[in-house]
Amino acid sequence: MQMVVFSTAGKKDVTGVYFAVKIFLKESQIAKVVKPVIISILLSCLLTGLHAQLPEQPDTVTVLSGRLPLKGLLWHPVGSVVFPAVIFCHGSYETNDLRYDAVQQTSVLGPLFAKNGYVFLGLFRQGTGLSKNQGKNSADVMSKALKEKDQQERNKVQIEQLQTSDLQDISSGLALLRQRKDVDTNRIAVVGHSFGGSLALLVAEHDPSVKAVVTFGAAGYSWNVSPQLRTRLSDAVKKINAPVMLVYAQNDYSLKPAYGLDSVMNVVGKEHVLKIYPQFGNSPTEGHNIIFLKADLWEEDVFKFLHQYLWR
Repeated sequence: MQMVVFSTAGKKDVTGVYFAVKIFLKESQIAKVVKPVIISILLSCLLTGLHAQLPEQPDTVTVLSGRLPLKGLLWHPVGSVVFPAVIFCHGSYETNDLRYDAVQQTSVLGPLFAKNGYVFLGLFRQGTGLSKNQGKNSADVMSKALKEKDQQERNKVQIEQLQTSDLQDISSGLALLRQRKDVDTNRIAVVGHSFGGSLALLVAEHDPSVKAVVTFGAAGYSWNVSPQLRTRLSDAVKKINAPVMLVYAQNDYSLKPAYGLDSVMNVVGKEHVLKIYPQFGNSPTEGHNIIFLKADLWEEDVFKFLHQYLWR
């Protein structure tokens, strides 16, 4: 068997590897037997070339959600081919809570996904980050419901936000990705953190064209206090067609959503992976935020999962 050596030193060579993989897998009889190994090796060659190049600085994009012009940051890999894409559903950021910066945290992820071969859209939903002057901030609305009424009212408002304005915002972001010439519209995934992890599951339920879902700490903060959220997410994962990866740290606020959603998907036979990492840091807050604080902990596993379903 003749051995073919691929170079990934430049944009044209990346294109060559991309099409060589497709042709080889289509025409080679041997590939039928060793396809998983071949995919792993050739994608490793391709992505090593991408790693050697620094992703470009993000573009600031505008996404029209209803009548609201939301802002997002978009990173894309170096190369001239179309790439799979990821839209990121950030968590909750109250306006008056200055502990966390939505733009800064999203900017931790963008270059990481771009260097691994993904167009990455960090869309700031209504009232948050670069979209802080557009619409109502979901976290503020939930906080107001809790302060003025009670936990039950907050739970009700949370579900309303997830199923209406926040869902619409991400759906609008997906529409923008599908209009871009550098995006393979058949290979788009949703990644979410915390409240955004719950949202990512609802997005995948709502949009069957989503090819994969990765959640970090989904419902970790609210699962134990919201029967409505437990029911809604359990119903959602029963209907999702895309494979799902659930990521938690051992010291997240709660692991009950991890085991609960895993159990539901096992019962109905949904393709998924549950990954619980060892304790990180000294608090539930640190464990909940491993997506930003400890990327080297999950990077290999998450991108292996995404490569499996978005590059096949």
